[in-house]
Amino acid sequence: MAELVYIRMRKRVVLEQWQELKLKEIAYISTHSDKKELLENTPIYRLSKKDKSILVIDSFLIIDHLTKKYSNFEFQLLGPEQTLIQIEPHKKPTHPLIITFVWLLLFVGSAMTIMNFHYDVSMQPVQQKLHFILTGVENEYPLWIQIPYSIGLGLGTVLFFNHWFKKRFNEEPSPLEVEIFNYQQDLQQYINTMENELNDPRNSS
Repeated sequence: MAELVYIRMRKRVVLEQWQELKLKEIAYISTHSDKKELLENTPIYRLSKKDKSILVIDSFLIIDHLTKKYSNFEFQLLGPEQTLIQIEPHKKPTHPLIITFVWLLLFVGSAMTIMNFHYDVSMQPVQQKLHFILTGVENEYPLWIQIPYSIGLGLGTVLFFNHWFKKRFNEEPSPLEVEIFNYQQDLQQYINTMENELNDPRNSS
């Protein structure tokens, strides 16, 4: 009787160099067999520069390869059907001057955006009008409204993104993190479809 082996493909694997891929590096394995370690160390694919930086490995090819190599096992797939392999060589730390330049660029750009928005919606006249309604006195610069408003605007932005540098205020993801996650999911789905050799019409017969 064939021994049952469950395989769950990893969604994404990031490597720093081209190398030989073993089954344990692209999939999780569950089995009662005492040959689990042998299965985990089974060579699957040799990465090379011709694969460039992205490769999709389909579970069908994995099971087909394992079935031919181990005829006394029955393989069942659970979860994802492809594993996305990304080659990302180790990069040197970014120079502090570049970080400073980018930080200043974003800071100035954000400040200009906020100021232009307030100008478009006539925020200063609104605050002047609010000051007149509350006090009955006209004031061109109602600082007691403008200063708390500015502080609140900054604090609100920090709370919205749920981060202060590397500190997180709670476990809830920020809207930006959710958008980045959705983008990565869409990108991965696109790559899994377009880079999968099984989806290439030239390979159909």
